[in-house]
Formats: sequence, structure tokens, C-alpha cells
Amino acid sequence: MKKQYIIPIFVPHLGCPNDCIFCNQKSISGQKSQMTKEKAKEIIEEHLKSIGNEDAEIEVAFFGGSFTAIEKEKQEELLQVAYEYIEQGKVESIRISTRPDCIDKETLKRLKKYKVKTIELGVQSANNYILDRANRGHTFKDVKKASKMIRWNGFKLGHQMMVGLPDSTRIDEINTAKALIKLKPKMMRIYPVLVVKNTKLEKEFKEGVYEPLPLVQAVETCKELVSMFSRKNIDVIRIGLQSTDEISDPNGKNSEVVAGPYHPAFRQLVEAGLWYDAIVAKIKKLNVKVKEVEVTVNPIDINNVIGHKKENVLKLKSVYDVDLILKQDEAVKQGKSKLEIIKTYDDFIEENKYTKV
Repeated sequence: MKKQYIIPIFVPHLGCPNDCIFCNQKSISGQKSQMTKEKAKEIIEEHLKSIGNEDAEIEVAFFGGSFTAIEKEKQEELLQVAYEYIEQGKVESIRISTRPDCIDKETLKRLKKYKVKTIELGVQSANNYILDRANRGHTFKDVKKASKMIRWNGFKLGHQMMVGLPDSTRIDEINTAKALIKLKPKMMRIYPVLVVKNTKLEKEFKEGVYEPLPLVQAVETCKELVSMFSRKNIDVIRIGLQSTDEISDPNGKNSEVVAGPYHPAFRQLVEAGLWYDAIVAKIKKLNVKVKEVEVTVNPIDINNVIGHKKENVLKLKSVYDVDLILKQDEAVKQGKSKLEIIKTYDDFIEENKYTKV
């Protein structure tokens, strides 16, 4: 299987018809100036040099802003740059990110012409009140219409949703996931809301109108969402904003984040939490009190099973007094595990029966 590479090209706020309450794309991307065809070509060339001669599947992705809301000439200018690399056989496809209310037949025809393969829609919520509260400027009806058009025209559909928007609850976010599953996306991105500098949300936060989710609550909600999407074979390709110099600990000198559930390993917290729950559930099904277990997983999963800073190993010991021994086996399917009892409490008591106090 070919290794996949994405060459990200950020077009911050280019094409956005309004400012969402949570958004400052220039801060998020770390890019202050607008994208040009010359810059786009330079970015692609730099990435291709770093990838080298690997047998890789390479995709150019236009992130940020609302790509299909850009004036047509600018769209075609940027698409043409990427398309030239497709014609040369150096790049396989193009991905764009846009708003649900900026998709129509003419737009899709243009994207198909330039071999765009994937279209991601910034959905954020299925609740129209919450969308309005966040100043999104579209409704969930727009999401449904755009999603169907994208799939019917042969593109891969992706959705992006947010956790912790103003006035949104865990139930709202679960309902959003249910609504999106019905629209059959191939992939999902889940973003817990961070309060970023120079946004309307920062103003609400400072005035005490908005309170961001605590980290633990954001992780627990995302765990539930990931489970829902995974059960329907929808690939969750990102959980949380990527850490950069700007998107970092709010206490950091250069951070653009004011508050919110930021963590440099947010995805690992979510996936490690899911593994912990799965292991505990397996142990509880055993008809015996366990002292020591051996869990065998695919090498790809080992870090998440251990947990961030060995959190899962330490937590199993402190909460259930269970020692966790981990083994790696490539024959075990990714995401699956084998659990074997090494020692029960009866064994432990028997071993220590004649030990003097």
C-alpha cells in the first residue's frame, strides 16, 4: 500500500463571506499574507523535494477559507498550479475545503475539470440555532444539499464538526454526528473549540459570556463521537487542531490560543481513552478477579494502548490494581487486541501465602 502525503496550501479567509465567531484563519494557519500561484508552486516544490523518490500517493490540499467562494479566476489560477503536477505524474489528486452554501453544479463541474478528488465541508453543527449563534451564515439544509450533490457527482465527501460551540451541549454534538452519518461522508475532522485571539469568541470569553469546555469533557465527548463514526466505517482523519507555534499552550509566549481544551497530543488522549475503556470492559467480562493481564496489539496501536505519559498503565494499576503487560504482533488487526490472564488474585494470594509480615 502506498504511503499517503498531503501537501497543505492555506488560503486564510480567502473567499469567506463572513467571520465565524470562533475563527481567525490567519492565526490558525500562521500565515498572514494571501496565497498566490507563485507561493503555491513554491510550497508544492518544497514538499516534493522532501518526499523524494518514495512510492507515495500525493495530494495537494487547499485548506482554510472557503475555496469555492473565491472568485472563479482565483480558484482556477490555484487549481491550475496543482493540476500541472497531476499532468506531470508527480501528484495524484487535489482536495479542497469549503462552505456548504458555496457548492453548486457549475462549481462541481469546475472542480472535476481540475481532477479534484475530495471536498470537505465545514459543517460544525446540525443545529440551526447553534450555527446562527456562531455566525456561520448557512443552515443545515445547505449541508444536506451540498453533501448529496458532492457524492452524486463522484467526489469523496468529508465533513468537519466542532465540539464546544457557544450554547452547544454534548447532546447537540451527538445529534450532529448522527445527522452527518446519514449523509454518508467518507471522512471526518473533529475540532474542539479553542478561544483564539482577535475573534468574537475571545470577546465573549473575556466578558464571561462564553466558557470553553474543560479538557477532560472535550476528550470524553470526542471519544463518543469517534466511536460513532468508527462503527459506520467513517475515517476520523483529525481530532483537534494541529499544534503549531501559534496553536499551542495558552501560556506560551507566541500562542494565539487564549483558552480552551488545548493539548499537544489531543488525538492521543482520545484514542488512548478508547483503548482504556475497551481493556477495562474486557477485564470486567472475565469471571475472575484479575491481578495481571497481557494485552497483544498491532505495533501501530501500542502508544495509544500505553496512553500519554503511560496514563493507561498507571490508571489500571491505581484504579483496579491490575498490572498491564503489553505485547506487539503485526498479525493482530489494527484497532483489535488479544487479552490473556497472566495472574489472578487467587494466584497472587497463593504465591504470598507463606510470606512473613
